[in-house]
Amino acid sequence: MSNSKLNSWILAARPKTLPAALVPVMVGSSLAYHQGKFYPLYSLIALICSLLIQIGTNFTNDLYDHLKGADTAKRKGPLRVLSAGLISVNEMKKAIAFVFGLTFLLGLYLVYVTDLNIFLIGVFSIIAGLAYTAGPYPLAYHGLGDLFVFLFFGIIGTMGTFYLHHQEFSILSFLVSLPVGALITNILIVNNYRDFEEDKQAGKNTLAVILGRKFSRYEYIFFLLLSFFIPFVLYFKYNFDEIIFLPYLTLPAATILVKMIFNFQGQQLNKTLELSAKFSALYGLLFSAGMIL
Repeated sequence: MSNSKLNSWILAARPKTLPAALVPVMVGSSLAYHQGKFYPLYSLIALICSLLIQIGTNFTNDLYDHLKGADTAKRKGPLRVLSAGLISVNEMKKAIAFVFGLTFLLGLYLVYVTDLNIFLIGVFSIIAGLAYTAGPYPLAYHGLGDLFVFLFFGIIGTMGTFYLHHQEFSILSFLVSLPVGALITNILIVNNYRDFEEDKQAGKNTLAVILGRKFSRYEYIFFLLLSFFIPFVLYFKYNFDEIIFLPYLTLPAATILVKMIFNFQGQQLNKTLELSAKFSALYGLLFSAGMIL
């Protein structure tokens, strides 16, 4: 494989979105450690599977947005490899099958060491990754993208990781999943807010297109507030130490992000998108540290 081709595949994988795969595993693992039972190998394999699902979903989005005409020359976001002719449709289809197939095989080990609940989580996560832009009712084209991301990259990813270690779905694992889902969903919100006009013209009815840009701005703020509310609940309701408030160190950055989403337009929002992804990773790191230390 030539360097240019390899660079095209790296571009298609969208490395800047990969914190969305890292944070739920990190937070779920940290809670498992806090609760007294943690198996590093389980978390490592879960992380690889999570990264592969994120990459497979990105590949699928590239393919079907291209086939449906949602990626045009007017696109404000980063270059898409299919519309740019860097990767063919056939190559992308094979890559999608390979990535999701590898995810399934690796996931079988996690099923072996736990139970069928992990099998169901894995299979539904793969199906959801494909259904985001593919299939007869693509989620992203019917205003369901935000819900999909919140559920799978937040609640299911975090609670599923915790389940690997403790074989239980607890209220506590649900609570710690909420900031994860909220901040990862905010990455998508910025993406759809930026692409409002192009998506509307292409018939891609994201939540931003259906409910408007004003709704998207306040949805973004709501998810930020939710993420900062959860450490408060953990401290007063579940007797976590004061260090659980470590994520509050990100408050200045959150303020900057709110100003950006109210004042930036067009390609300026690419910076907001990048910072939202970094913010989600930083919050997740501090949140995890607050549970472990």
